[in-house]
Amino acid sequence: ALQERYLAYALSTITHRALPDVRDGLKPVHRRIIHAMRLLKLNPAQSYAKCARIVGDVMGKFHPHGDASIYDALVRLAQDFAVRYPLIDGQGNFGNIDGDNAAAMRYTEARMTEVAELLLEGINENAIDFRLTYNEEDEEPIVLPGAFPNLLANGSSGIAVGMATSIPPHNVAELCDAALHLIAHSDASHEDLNQFVLGPDFPT
Repeated sequence: ALQERYLAYALSTITHRALPDVRDGLKPVHRRIIHAMRLLKLNPAQSYAKCARIVGDVMGKFHPHGDASIYDALVRLAQDFAVRYPLIDGQGNFGNIDGDNAAAMRYTEARMTEVAELLLEGINENAIDFRLTYNEEDEEPIVLPGAFPNLLANGSSGIAVGMATSIPPHNVAELCDAALHLIAHSDASHEDLNQFVLGPDFPT
């Protein structure tokens, strides 16, 4: 019985919090932030909205956890020194590479980047499935359609129960070249693909 309970706890931690989904490269909190910003119509061409508003929507509708952890996740998606291809366009003090914290969420504003829009492309075309939220009042996407190779382009890291991951970011142009080669040559080896993707491409 103890083994079964531990396994259930481990799987819950892996799938609901700590590790990214390989299909869109996002952890649940990041996916919920992007989805909430989509519902708020915070597209790259639109005006910014207060981060406090975004965090409030995410916490109230999709992610019943502390506001600080949600805001920290949002801030990281906007930091061009932390993420190779930022998903959020932040306005205000979002911290710096020296370790200074971002300003409080009531002072900062955000909207999506074009990369985030690519991740959402096709979401209204039955490309993905939705599930009920924690309070069964709304629906949320299980995974984003992902017209952008986010897992390999931005990488990810996370520590779960008995599992961990650390994937470095890569240059998206090189990834596209490798993908085109793989489409044309389905039997290509990883040595072949390494001719296109020369190595990690860190943001700093």
